[in-house]
Amino acid sequence: MNCTYQYQGFDIEVSVEAGVNWRGGRAASEEVGYVAVVRICKAGSAVAIFSPLRFGEAQGKPFPSEADALMGGYSAGRRIVDDLFDS
Repeated sequence: MNCTYQYQGFDIEVSVEAGVNWRGGRAASEEVGYVAVVRICKAGSAVAIFSPLRFGEAQGKPFPSEADALMGGYSAGRRIVDDLFDS
């Protein structure tokens, strides 16, 4: 699942990876979840401001659903834009 959101002159691109263990390997069946991968670009630009960032829930756990990962990634992207680029 991939979505692009416009926010304060930036494009926040969020994709969701399934079945990924937050610690870097394939997850055991009881630990399967979703990770949000976030890219932030100036609106209309194809070049990201920095490398894609991976987000899960608190304490190193993956999100329980694709929808949670998508919204968590979007929220994280907005906070980054607000913290780094808001004048």
